[in-house]
Amino acid sequence: MGQRLSTTGVVLAAGAGTRFGMPKVLADGGEWLRRSVAALSDGGCDDVVVVLGAAVVDVPVPARAVVADDWGDGLSASVRAGVRAASGADFVVLTTVDTPDVGAAAVRRVLTAARESTSGLARARYDGRPGHPVVIARRHLPQMLDSLSGDDGAGPFLKARADVVAVECGDLSSGRDIDTR
Repeated sequence: MGQRLSTTGVVLAAGAGTRFGMPKVLADGGEWLRRSVAALSDGGCDDVVVVLGAAVVDVPVPARAVVADDWGDGLSASVRAGVRAASGADFVVLTTVDTPDVGAAAVRRVLTAARESTSGLARARYDGRPGHPVVIARRHLPQMLDSLSGDDGAGPFLKARADVVAVECGDLSSGRDIDTR
């Protein structure tokens, strides 16, 4: 039996949530954050990192917090901080705090697909629409980090590749990110 591969889940939760009217990490009394951490932890991640910025809060166990001081530069700053905090992990699972109905089953399904693929890359789809979680094998992280800018996360990196496994999760949740109340 081979060595178990380590996985770090990253909850991107640093934004100000301007369209939402408040930082989404505070939404529903912190319930969205609790759900995101539980989805990653229960979905197969050995370590969970929550990237904070506009609001700094206590994160639920078993997560640990990292603050993206440059969060105002956009989503790329949050992804960069989360991936750096996950250094050494064989796989990084990225998700956002504003997709509260994405649970452990979706994380498990996408993570399994990435681990079983030759590329080590997988992304959830909801009725054909790309969403979170996204799983990236460690060997791709330097290139993905180099592709980051402004308010774009890993999306442009993933779109430029033909070897990302699309994993339908529409039977598990809507996968919709909530931008307004």
